[in-house]
Amino acid sequence: MRIAVLGNGGFGTAMAMTALRAGNEVRLWGHDPKYTAELASSRQNPRYLPGLEIPGEILISADAGEVCSDVDAVLIAVPTQHIRAVLESIAADLPAGKPLVSMAKGLEQQTGMRPSQVISECIQEDRPVLVLCGPSHAEEIARGMPATLVLAGGSDAALSELQEALSASSFRIYRNSDSLGVELCGALKNVMSLAAGIAEGLGLGDNAKAATMSRGLIEMSRYGLAEGAQLQTFFGLAGVGDLAVTTFSPHGRNRAFGERIGRGETLDEILESTPKVAEGVWTSR
Repeated sequence: MRIAVLGNGGFGTAMAMTALRAGNEVRLWGHDPKYTAELASSRQNPRYLPGLEIPGEILISADAGEVCSDVDAVLIAVPTQHIRAVLESIAADLPAGKPLVSMAKGLEQQTGMRPSQVISECIQEDRPVLVLCGPSHAEEIARGMPATLVLAGGSDAALSELQEALSASSFRIYRNSDSLGVELCGALKNVMSLAAGIAEGLGLGDNAKAATMSRGLIEMSRYGLAEGAQLQTFFGLAGVGDLAVTTFSPHGRNRAFGERIGRGETLDEILESTPKVAEGVWTSR
């Protein structure tokens, strides 16, 4: 397939590299023309994935028309709070009728909408809007380390086609019909990871961190059931899987953010010190 990836942060870049390994033609778009041009010329992403080379076969451009022209699917790796603005600015460049795949994990601050809902509202067109989620740190995926994610939403045909196109030797995708639950898992696990990080920053020990994670998972599932999601989704890859990797991994942005809060830094100090987005900060509100 020809695949466009919107967002040249860590996860967008990693997924572009993964899609290329799976045998697809891949194009990567970034909103910042200057930084995107640097990526295209240096084949490095020092801000988000330092030390890794981006293969020359991946087209990198800030021209959405060039990136999205005649593609078979668009993967959206834009932070949740910026999805609406990005899609509204490039709506005319999106290929008609082709699947859009949200890879964001959060809830829109102003509306409480899930990323797929924001995407559907922006495009106002009947087309598949899918969700790709699960334990997936960009730092590992970009290096080709094993990862398993969940693809949800849309028809069985759309899911199967993308599942096959994106799967590689070290990258496995499961299908799931519960896109609501998958998206809620991706959003809520970040809040629980913030809490676990705060416990770690306070020096409360592994027992407290494990309790925060396990009781947090129960809270997540109760929230999901109240919204109409399926219970089993929260005990699969999108739920307990993503919660575990976010809570314990050194790559976990939300855990690291919470740890700094626990050590006494203010929210503003942490936000100003890093370009990386910790979605749980906004979701917690």
